[in-house]
Amino acid sequence: MSDSALSSVTEAVATEAAATGAVDAELRGRIVLGIKDALPRVLGREVPEDLSNVCFFDDLSLTSASTIELVLEIEELLDIQVDVEKIALDDLSSMDRLADYVAGHLVEQD
Repeated sequence: MSDSALSSVTEAVATEAAATGAVDAELRGRIVLGIKDALPRVLGREVPEDLSNVCFFDDLSLTSASTIELVLEIEELLDIQVDVEKIALDDLSSMDRLADYVAGHLVEQD
């Protein structure tokens, strides 16, 4: 199979996984750890230990711009690329939502 055909298949699988909500659990776990690691740097302050019920906007005062900065930090930390063109405000609202979005919207790196 050629590289371009393999890339197309990989993108199709990633798109289907995102559409069905199926994401790699190990990858999602790494993303959650990346969020926890990067969030204090983006905010410039400490964050609660348990972020499971924290709303990024209401509880942590993140803006959509600073949340995109968080995504960029995660990309760098985990050496991944995320398709942010389809990201919605709701995808940025919490750690779980952001982790699901990132895990389901990876871009193949050349």
